[in-house]
Amino acid sequence: MNERIKELALQAGDYVNEVYTPPVRSKTPGKIWEDGHVDWYTQFNEKFAELIVKECMRMCEVAQVGYLTHGLEKEASGAYSVKQYIEEYLGVEE
Repeated sequence: MNERIKELALQAGDYVNEVYTPPVRSKTPGKIWEDGHVDWYTQFNEKFAELIVKECMRMCEVAQVGYLTHGLEKEASGAYSVKQYIEEYLGVEE
């Protein structure tokens, strides 16, 4: 796995460990846990996805600034360059 992805996973885990509260046993007969509890893995997955999307958004901004400072117009080839940048930076392929 790409090092940056590992860092984002660690950040997500640290975040969930800070905000997570374990489920509370229900006082209602027949129910084990109170409603409304979100398990650790669900919170982790949501935060991890959020961090990845934010990282991609940041990378798009970096690419856009690069285009503007080099006088390049936004074209389909520019979008492809951003796609390539994200693939290489995060170490993912189609």
